[in-house]
Amino acid sequence: MDLSTTSVMAAKAYLYKAESLVKEYLLADSYVSYTAVLGGILICKMVYDITHLVSSFYYKSYASLTKAQKLEWNNRGISTVHAIFITYMSVYLVFFSHLFSDHLDGPITSRNSNLSNFTLGVSVGYFITDIAMIFWVYPSLGGMEYVLHHILSLISIVYSIYSGEGQLYTYMVLISEATTPGINLRWFLDTAGLKKSKAYLVNGVWMVVAWLVARILLFIYLFYHIYFHYDQVMQMKTFSCLLVFGVPTVLLIMNTVWFAKILRGLKKTMAKRD
Repeated sequence: MDLSTTSVMAAKAYLYKAESLVKEYLLADSYVSYTAVLGGILICKMVYDITHLVSSFYYKSYASLTKAQKLEWNNRGISTVHAIFITYMSVYLVFFSHLFSDHLDGPITSRNSNLSNFTLGVSVGYFITDIAMIFWVYPSLGGMEYVLHHILSLISIVYSIYSGEGQLYTYMVLISEATTPGINLRWFLDTAGLKKSKAYLVNGVWMVVAWLVARILLFIYLFYHIYFHYDQVMQMKTFSCLLVFGVPTVLLIMNTVWFAKILRGLKKTMAKRD
C-alpha cells in the first residue's frame, strides 16, 4: 500500500469520525438548540466582518465614518440578516407548516420540532451577541428600552426552547422583526447623507405600514388567538402562561409608543419636502 492510498484512507476515516460526531452530538435532539445558539453567534461574527469588508469596498465614505458609526453600521448589518432569517422562518412555521395547525391532535401550545428549536436557537445566538455589543458600547447602540426588549426576548425564547411550550406565540412575536430592515435602511440612508432622497421618504412610508401590520395588528391577532385557545394556553406551566400574557403586552405598549414616534418622524420628513 503506497503513501497516497494510506493518506486517502486516513482522510476518509477522519471524515467519517467527523460526520459521526456531528450526527451523534451536534445535531442530536438534545444538542440541536445548543448547536444553533453557537452557530447563531458565529454567524453574527461572520456577518459583522462581511459587512465591514463589503462596505469598505463599495461605499467610499465608509472609511470616513467614526469608530462608533462603523460599529453601529456593521451591527445593523447583523440585525438585518437576522431579521430576514427569523421573519421568513416565523412566517413559514406559523402560517404555512402543519406544526401549529388546529387540525392536529393535542394542545397547540405544546408543539415543537427540531426545526423550530433550531430556529429559536439561532435567534438566541443573535440576541446574546447583540445585547453584549449594546452593553460593550452602551448607550451608543441603544438605551434601556433596547436592553429591556432584548432581555424579554431572550427569556421568552430560551424558556420556550427549554419547556417546549408556547412556541407558536414566540414565533408570532418574532415576526415583528420584519420591521428591522426598514429601520436599519433608514439609519444607513441618514448616515450616508441621503436624508432628503426619495428613497428615504419611500422607506419611511414602508416603515409605517410594516410597523402597523407586524407590530400592532399582528399582536392584536396574537391576543385574539390566545382568547380562542384559552383552555389550551392554561394547560401550560405557570411561567409559560406569564410569558405568553406578559411579554406581548409589554412589547405591544413599547411598539405603540415607537409607532407614534415613527409617525411624527414621517410627518416631519414630508413637511420638509413640501
